[in-house]
Amino acid sequence: MAARGHVQDPNDRRLRPIYDYLDNGNNKMAIQQAEKLLKKHRDLHCAKVLKAIGLQRTGKQDEAFTLAQEVAGLEPTDDNSLQALTILYREMHRPELVTKLYEAAVRKVPTSEEYHSHLFMAYARVGEYKKMQQAGMALYKIVPKNPYYFWSVMSLVMQAISAQDEKLSHTMFLPLAERMVEKMVKEEKIEAEAEVQLYFMILERLGKYAEALEVVRGQLGEKLTSELQSRENKCMFLYGRLEQWPECNALSRKLLLKNPDDWQFYLSYFDSLFNLIDQSWTPPEEGNHSAEGEVHCSVAQAIGFVEERLASEEVKETRPLRGPYLARLELISRLRQRGSPDEQQLGEPLELMFQYFVKFGDKPCCFTDLKVFLHLLSPDHYVQFVNRLTEAVPLGPVGEDGVALPGDTRALQRHLGAAQLSRCLGLQHALSTDGKLALIHELRAHYRHGLQFGTSCLKTELQFSDMYCLMAAHVYIDLWIETGKEHVLWQCLGLLEEGLAHSPSNAQIKLLLLLLFCRLGAFEPVVDLYSSLDAKHVQHDTIGYLLTRYAESLGQFAAASQACNFSLRFFHSNQKDTSEYIIQAYKYGAFEKIPEFIAFRNRLNNSLHFAQVRTERMLLDLYLDADISSTLEESVKNMSLCPEEDDIPWDSLRDNRDLDVFVSWNPKVQQLSKEHRQLSLEEESLWLRLRSLTLRLAGCLSGLCHSPQAPPPATPHAQRNAEKSAENGVASKPADMQPLLGQLERTLGQAAQFTDKHAHQQYPFLGPPPTRLPQALANGSCQCQLVALQLPLHVQELETSGLDQSAELQAQIANLFKSLTVQLQDMLNKCKGDLLEVTDGRCRAQPSLLENLVFFVETVCVVLWVSSHCSGTLRPLKSSLQKKKKKKKETSTVTPVVLSGFQEFTASLQTLLSQAVEQIQDQESSLTALKLEALSLEGLPQAEDERTFIKAAMDKVQSSYLRSLQEVGDLLRKRADTLKSLKI
Repeated sequence: MAARGHVQDPNDRRLRPIYDYLDNGNNKMAIQQAEKLLKKHRDLHCAKVLKAIGLQRTGKQDEAFTLAQEVAGLEPTDDNSLQALTILYREMHRPELVTKLYEAAVRKVPTSEEYHSHLFMAYARVGEYKKMQQAGMALYKIVPKNPYYFWSVMSLVMQAISAQDEKLSHTMFLPLAERMVEKMVKEEKIEAEAEVQLYFMILERLGKYAEALEVVRGQLGEKLTSELQSRENKCMFLYGRLEQWPECNALSRKLLLKNPDDWQFYLSYFDSLFNLIDQSWTPPEEGNHSAEGEVHCSVAQAIGFVEERLASEEVKETRPLRGPYLARLELISRLRQRGSPDEQQLGEPLELMFQYFVKFGDKPCCFTDLKVFLHLLSPDHYVQFVNRLTEAVPLGPVGEDGVALPGDTRALQRHLGAAQLSRCLGLQHALSTDGKLALIHELRAHYRHGLQFGTSCLKTELQFSDMYCLMAAHVYIDLWIETGKEHVLWQCLGLLEEGLAHSPSNAQIKLLLLLLFCRLGAFEPVVDLYSSLDAKHVQHDTIGYLLTRYAESLGQFAAASQACNFSLRFFHSNQKDTSEYIIQAYKYGAFEKIPEFIAFRNRLNNSLHFAQVRTERMLLDLYLDADISSTLEESVKNMSLCPEEDDIPWDSLRDNRDLDVFVSWNPKVQQLSKEHRQLSLEEESLWLRLRSLTLRLAGCLSGLCHSPQAPPPATPHAQRNAEKSAENGVASKPADMQPLLGQLERTLGQAAQFTDKHAHQQYPFLGPPPTRLPQALANGSCQCQLVALQLPLHVQELETSGLDQSAELQAQIANLFKSLTVQLQDMLNKCKGDLLEVTDGRCRAQPSLLENLVFFVETVCVVLWVSSHCSGTLRPLKSSLQKKKKKKKETSTVTPVVLSGFQEFTASLQTLLSQAVEQIQDQESSLTALKLEALSLEGLPQAEDERTFIKAAMDKVQSSYLRSLQEVGDLLRKRADTLKSLKI
């Protein structure tokens, strides 16, 4: 609404109250005010549009669309109406209508710079690059300003990027863009840095690196000033592409003399050096080595250069730079890769790394710096290296708990760095159980001692010793994985709860707590933990999987729905937001960012997580709301679900998950590998395919129960929705289900093969969470749902042939009913047991029971949809049969097999659901009666505050289990009530 301020319109005073109501969210008053105004001024188009905006925001989309189209049909040219219609169409997610609006305005006022620029931006929103090019040139002809000309050029580049035929890009679009820019260069009309950047981008995409180098090094390159060393970086890139290694080496050397701490220039220096050595390049006898100056082309020169940088650092009185010291280690690493004996001239890696630790060990970056070069140490020297580091840490005398502690934060950081390197080398993993317990005791002592240094820290600041807490938690997890003793895990949770109490903003502690609670099957505390992480923008895609993976599977349906909505809001806003970013990039000449924004939008649209959340949200809605066929049909309509179309881009799915989000000091063999990542993606894709097919089959099932045709829609908007709904499964035929059932059966076979093949492979604990696939196959949920979804086809066949002509088919259907009962009973049996099992005073969680229970509930929902369809089909068949008997005056009381089979099936289902509800009540009772205070923690000595935190964690798990059981029980009771209505 803010756009109205700059428009001088005679009706502005009359419209202002409506704008104010809309700005304040008082849409009903806005509608009333607009109606009053229209009674006096019927031709005030803007008032109609503002009324439409009010209607749109109050849920009356069809009325709003009709009103908007009425005004748009008049082809208004007043700015108020155009701006208001633009806002309305954006809210309707119909940006393509804005283009038609401004096309009409430009036809009526062909010399308006404002309308032409609005038209260009409208095309940008919908990605009409060819029309953008034409609009840009039309605008330039009216108002010859450079930005408009280069809008047109950039639109050509975008046509090249988006063209499916790469040959067309390189033979037509890009050469044309190049010629357009060259024309401006010859006429000396290039004014801004953005225009030079665009020229560089075109030449780079054409592979004309030599020409691009001329541009950067020439007069035009002088305009590249917005980024530090922009020209130098571009030159370095181009030298590398052109394989002009002498120039690349000389330039990187020159830049290192100016800034010896810039790591990217060291890498360029070494890359070019070894390329020159491999080419046996020698400098010319006379003249300069290269256009950039002196070139180093031997290992001796490189060693001398690095040593010079180090020598200059040693004599400096100011803060030493890390770059030269790390460059020495990098050179050793590269020489060792090449098998060169020259590495010995630089010194022993162990000694050099120790010296580096002595110099920079009090910085948190010391660990990450040295971690890269740990492969230079031989395994025999690991213990010696860590011992030397530990000896170099200034610790105080041994305290009461038998641990020597640091006296200040610098000493603390040194000790922490040594501990991190020790874990990274695998020394902590090699300890015995007693050794690990002693290490935990030491780390906890260091953690608690370090808290004194952060007494003045704000809540938003991290404690200096937080990493000790995390490392101790990691050692606890090692112990839990090795021994399987769950009391270790409770102590780990207690320690992390303590850490969070002292450092409430530590994201790593929250993430680890979140992971552990999820592995224990307790989702309730996870919601608050994730919320407190305050994930921003793209993080909903990269770390959202941590939340959505467990929400529904642990029975917290309300929280699952909320979590899915949270993620979907971000994905749905991405399309609109990215369009605005692109428009801003055009306005401000940030042309190089436009392809990045497009790629970012595509990356999110093709996100695996987006597809998963969208599918799970729709399935969850159906499980919770669709109890019988009529509500199933209504739910499918509301979702605009089209079962015949698969809207998941399988071939271009992107795994955007951040699988390295957890801080880890594990050795390389225990870290996440490329094979693990690929395996996880395959597993996630298989599970997504199964869920997507189940959803689409539910959509088909709803269409089989379609009611008589409704009257035609009154408005074009309603017509559009009706056409969409007609595609959305509500007009399905049995034939539509057959191919989907075939796909589901094949996918189940692939999933079973995948699970059997990779059953022995496990992801690292801090890696991707396993999907629900193995457990779904193990408890028979997928197989049972497949059998249930095959029933409608048989029942439809029975409807065609009639009850008196299909004895064999009836027997087959009756057997399927019996099979379903047996499978459901078997699934329920796998849910028996206590979620928190107490033996010998020790507490053990069994989260798999909860997941099995949720699978049972999901399967019951699918079975009930099918049963409802069967009931709706069998009821008229039974009625028809009875009428035939009356006409023929038959006295036979024999009930057809399929009807008696269905009645037995529904009775068995009722009994089964009663058992399930009773079982859940028993589990709730045993959980409520559980006194966690009385539990032993294996006799380990714990202070009172430690017990308090452990008890808090246990209480959260207990409370979460109770909530899950309550939500699952409520849903089962609702379904049991539904079942009573399924009579024939």
